[in-house]
Amino acid sequence: MSIIELANRTLTTPALVACAEQCPDTIPRDVDAYLKEIFQRNLARNERLSFQLNEAIAALNAQGIVPVLMKGSALLAERGDAFRRRIISDLDILVSPDETLRALKCLSGLGYRIHHLMPHGAARWHADLHRPEDVGMVDLQQSPPGHAFFYRTSGDLKRHCHLNVNDKISAYIPDPTFQALMLIMHDQFQDSDYWTGHVDLRHLLDLRDLATSPGGIDWQRLASLAPSRLARNALETQLVALHAWLGVDVPAEMRHRLIPKLQQWRRRFQSRVPALRTAFLPMMLLDFRSYRAEIGAEERATNQLKPKWSFPKASSIRYFYGLANKNPVGKI
Repeated sequence: MSIIELANRTLTTPALVACAEQCPDTIPRDVDAYLKEIFQRNLARNERLSFQLNEAIAALNAQGIVPVLMKGSALLAERGDAFRRRIISDLDILVSPDETLRALKCLSGLGYRIHHLMPHGAARWHADLHRPEDVGMVDLQQSPPGHAFFYRTSGDLKRHCHLNVNDKISAYIPDPTFQALMLIMHDQFQDSDYWTGHVDLRHLLDLRDLATSPGGIDWQRLASLAPSRLARNALETQLVALHAWLGVDVPAEMRHRLIPKLQQWRRRFQSRVPALRTAFLPMMLLDFRSYRAEIGAEERATNQLKPKWSFPKASSIRYFYGLANKNPVGKI
């Protein structure tokens, strides 16, 4: 697979412009022209997304709502270097559960229509909202990505944020450490990458940018935010990849444990030979027992269910085999 093909597949093509600028004499003219064209188009798209985000924040502020911006929305609001080279798919905006109905009504007043709406009371409620004239949807959420179990030691989300005031609009932006936690939990569990061995290279680059940003990632605090063995294994798996593939100086004590190293070994081989994904899927059993003992036990206690053994159900196995055989956009 060529570098351009890999970048296109993982939605990281604009990031290659920096590499091309460092060694212009070695880049073929057609490749250089292609990279610059993609970069400029993405920059124009991000400017439109930024205007769309500011419009939504202003409308929410007028209703007394100060949202939390997550993932690409935080990058747009801060307008750092990543703003220029990051492909942003949608606008992740978080409001508290008691603000949800007001926020939906407010955004409907701007012309947004519901593309997808989770039922009231769903464990991961969110609403995808769209307008035909926009380049991206608004993903309205009321909780951080992943299972609530992974944030049980975090306390109030806004404790990990700073209030960003710009052009008379206000929104909370998580600090680099908490942004890193949310990115990792999103990929590893909301997208199930921890079980299938996929890697979101775009988000791995985001983690690198967070680590090298002013203030950077507080590694010890990040470790303390992992509430369990499963969360720690998933977090350290991503940090092992961050160190091995992008050269980020992650503390040695956060990348030396056996299960994260085995997961990285699996990822490395799967990225080279995708057909191995199915063969390596039984490696999910390395930590499925932890899942059942932690999240599963909490859910059984809540629903007053009897304890069950730790092997996954047949339906779960079929589900993960299906995921493993897919080639999701943005992942390797």
